Amino acid sequence: MQLASEYPAGGGASAEGEAFVPLVFSSPRSGRAGDGRRSTFREDVGHAAAETYLVTGLAFTLLGYLGVGYRWVSQLIALLVYAVLLMPGFIKVGYYYFFSSQVIRSVVYGEQPRNRLDLYMPRDNSKSSPVVAFVTGGAWIIGYKAWGALLGRRLAERGIIVACIDYRNFPQGTISDMVSDASEAISFICNNVVSFGGDPNKIYLMGQSAGAHIAACALLEQAVKESKGESTYWNVAQIKSYFGLSGGYNIQNLVDHFHERGLYRSVFLSIMEGEESLPRFSPEIVAKKLSAETISLLPQIVLLHGTADYSIPSSASENFADVLKQAGGKVELQLYEGKTHTDVFLQDPLRGGKDKMLEDVLSVIHVDDASARERDASAPTPERLVYEWQIKLARQISPF
Repeated sequence: MQLASEYPAGGGASAEGEAFVPLVFSSPRSGRAGDGRRSTFREDVGHAAAETYLVTGLAFTLLGYLGVGYRWVSQLIALLVYAVLLMPGFIKVGYYYFFSSQVIRSVVYGEQPRNRLDLYMPRDNSKSSPVVAFVTGGAWIIGYKAWGALLGRRLAERGIIVACIDYRNFPQGTISDMVSDASEAISFICNNVVSFGGDPNKIYLMGQSAGAHIAACALLEQAVKESKGESTYWNVAQIKSYFGLSGGYNIQNLVDHFHERGLYRSVFLSIMEGEESLPRFSPEIVAKKLSAETISLLPQIVLLHGTADYSIPSSASENFADVLKQAGGKVELQLYEGKTHTDVFLQDPLRGGKDKMLEDVLSVIHVDDASARERDASAPTPERLVYEWQIKLARQISPF
């Protein structure tokens, strides 16, 4: 089924705890909204402009926290150069994002600002498809749902529906707001999956960088609530596997590291709601305190990380995996030798050809589907989107 953008969604709970009115869905994947009309490009641009205005105002507020230090300015310049070098690929992905009939943009899942998600739909809608709920990264400050467009495209090409989740960033919200938004989006996806052509028995949760941290917090928080018998709007059992890509899971141990990287201590502690809240929002620390019963509720945990990641060291995933294993959790750790923070998520997919991270994710999703594995083996090779010299230079300049 195709979902209507800009319409309140059912299945989740609002900030006040009230259920939303269920969405009225249209005919299967027709691209039509609840009033029979597909959102137009002009409307999408208008929505993007409104969000840009909002984010610009928040950026000035953020500047008040950051100041104009040498490290921050140099990182900003590096980011701009990095983006220019990879711009040919970004333009191609952007064209797909705005003009492909397989992309449904800005589906509203909650009542808070930025409570929207994008859906990437497979071309074949003859049967229900696995669904990946993806929480994008962005240092808890610059995250945006469109950052997942390339991943969404690649997975949709392999018959998987991808829901890229947007959420409030700092200073519009702090970490508890981000986790709440992610949880509400997961609730929406779990409770509406059949309506947009998804398989309710094949829902996967994935996050990258800060998004991996936020998604892990939401997952563990949900498991704790269920173990206490609290009322919830979605169940951990609805998630078949969690994929954490280049995430940080012991925030308490990363404060100094982030400060050296340009995410200053004062800003980061404001994002995390103070030093006293760091243990609460550190999945690794939380997992150490969970009962065996709560750990048993968790789905398979798959942690993916590049060994040359200097934004978030690969030891973050290694340590989290060790803690979960010791607690009795189902964990798989995949390290990519010599890969940086952006290699596995951006540079490698833009390079075209075989993508090791994508294949690892597909091997988990399609483990019980022999026909899907056969299709994966014979799938066309993705095209190169950026010249190799640009990718190599961008890799050297990348501030991430």
